[in-house]
Amino acid sequence: METVALLLIVFSALMHAMWNLLVKQSHDKIVFIWWMFLSSWSMMTLLSLGLGLFPTLTPRLLLLAATAAICFVFYHWLGGVAYRDGDLSVTYPLAQTAMLYVPIWGVLFLGEQLSLVGVAGIMLIAFGAYCIQLRGLSVDDILRPFAQLGNRSVQAALLAGFIYSIGAVIDKTGVDSYSAYQFTYAMVFFMFSFMSLNLLRPCYRGRVREEWRKNPKLVLWSGPVMLTSFLTFRFGLQLSPVSYALPVRQVSLLIGVLIGLLFLGESFGRIRMASTVLILTGVFLVWHG
Repeated sequence: METVALLLIVFSALMHAMWNLLVKQSHDKIVFIWWMFLSSWSMMTLLSLGLGLFPTLTPRLLLLAATAAICFVFYHWLGGVAYRDGDLSVTYPLAQTAMLYVPIWGVLFLGEQLSLVGVAGIMLIAFGAYCIQLRGLSVDDILRPFAQLGNRSVQAALLAGFIYSIGAVIDKTGVDSYSAYQFTYAMVFFMFSFMSLNLLRPCYRGRVREEWRKNPKLVLWSGPVMLTSFLTFRFGLQLSPVSYALPVRQVSLLIGVLIGLLFLGESFGRIRMASTVLILTGVFLVWHG
């Protein structure tokens, strides 16, 4: 994996963790995310108009961007279902299983080739990402999420990971076929549009204005942070196989742990420390794989 790609994706992971922190601090999460996408897309539009970077939108680009957006919107929706009805320590690791599917899709559909060192790195990152939210490292604790496969929240988490993996492959196809900026612009527009349709429901009446009234500074900060995360990841994705890029982005989990430790007063337990070592070792192997 090229060093430039690695640095772009790690920086994207930092920005990803930061915008998740902003969401956590917001009042109405779904409405706040809508504001975040509105801010990001508005910034891209102004930048395009000011610098003459407005993308050339072709039917194929729009189809790829819309399909990827649908996958990612469904991923967030299924994740919300899983987290609402289930234990976070059970559902969160299962929602990250996308990184296990993506290398398979990359080899089968994109013609990517992976080294044994790279595959070992992917497996270490996946295991570390799985363990970082567990209550213990015993066999029972590690197998606990899979012992509840009949649970609705567990099923939603697994489906979320699978759908995200499909979206990631479409994402890679888009940035390989067009510029990362063009594709990101179209995809953000579609995600914003789909979320806007959801907010037209009567239950959201008045909530959009209320969230702005309560958190205008968070909304203004969220746009640049999310946009930076989106663009740096897709520029890195252009330079590396998606089979490597998606697992490396799990560095955002480590950054989230550090944010929780330094700013939210959360504990940094032995499980998180062990998981951190696994993820960092995996990233190192992917870099050299």
